[in-house]
Amino acid sequence: MKMVFFSAKPYDRLFFDKHNNIPGLEIEYYETHLGPHIANVVEDAVAVCAFVNDKLTAPVIETLAARGIKIIALRCAGFNNVDLDAAKAHGIRVCRVPAYSPEAVAEHAVAMLLTLNRKTHKAYNRVREQNFSLNGLLGFNLNGKTVGVIGTGKIGKAFCKIMLGFGCNVIAYDIYEDEALKADGVKYLPQNDVLATADIVSLHCPLTPENHYLINNKTLGLMKEGVVIINTSRGGLICTTDIIEALKSRQVAALGIDVYEQEEKLFFRDLSENIIDDDNIQRLMSFPNVLVTAHQAFFTDEALSQIAQVTLNSVGKLTEGLEPDEAVILV
Repeated sequence: MKMVFFSAKPYDRLFFDKHNNIPGLEIEYYETHLGPHIANVVEDAVAVCAFVNDKLTAPVIETLAARGIKIIALRCAGFNNVDLDAAKAHGIRVCRVPAYSPEAVAEHAVAMLLTLNRKTHKAYNRVREQNFSLNGLLGFNLNGKTVGVIGTGKIGKAFCKIMLGFGCNVIAYDIYEDEALKADGVKYLPQNDVLATADIVSLHCPLTPENHYLINNKTLGLMKEGVVIINTSRGGLICTTDIIEALKSRQVAALGIDVYEQEEKLFFRDLSENIIDDDNIQRLMSFPNVLVTAHQAFFTDEALSQIAQVTLNSVGKLTEGLEPDEAVILV
């Protein structure tokens, strides 16, 4: 029995090989992303394992089905890159990892916020050059600030709890309100009210057709002048051209993004010797008040272990004709 693994990195091999306890399961690793250019290489396999930037479109799924694939195992929570209708039509089961150490992503969002606010990255570089001046490093107290959280699933909930610990006033929007968070002091409001009220906005919702470009000229216009925005969810939640204009006009005081709407051309690769022709990402990185990390919020030992364990457990159960947990299965 074989599973073909795409977008493989050395750490993927390490954790999946370590936790592969399915008898007879061979994992064949490919560094390239899954798309129409590579789908035909799949052979004698029951499953493919995909990540956030793999393209599981209807034509790709049709090719996989013709080559005998029965399972698409997403080693991530999001599934906006998969045509679920096509998978269902071809009888392919789709599973995911709905929650892998939500604290890992939440803590990274907080790290980005603290870095942007207290400018620790700039201070580090200054001191290494024997520059001990404090000019330009002024920040603000998080205590007492209003933090708006869009999406209070497991990651958003973990982020809310951390912000409450800082003494922040936390307001949130989600289709489903969390009673435990409300008991802790989180106040739920309509989405536009959250955006209009918050000093800091952090995005923790999945990408859907309904919230594509959630942050755009219109919603940015609702926000306070000098708002700080953090996105560790999906790049397509923010319209890049609109956020650039908001940074130029000082409507947005700082932006931290661990995701980017065109990241599949950039992230998870060493491009230090290349000329990057994406003008938007180049412009974003030119701003002194923008912090970009390359989709690393999930990147902890605990999260990678859980991703491997949940993915392999799901594949094992499906091959035995059993059903994984309801939250794990998509089709």
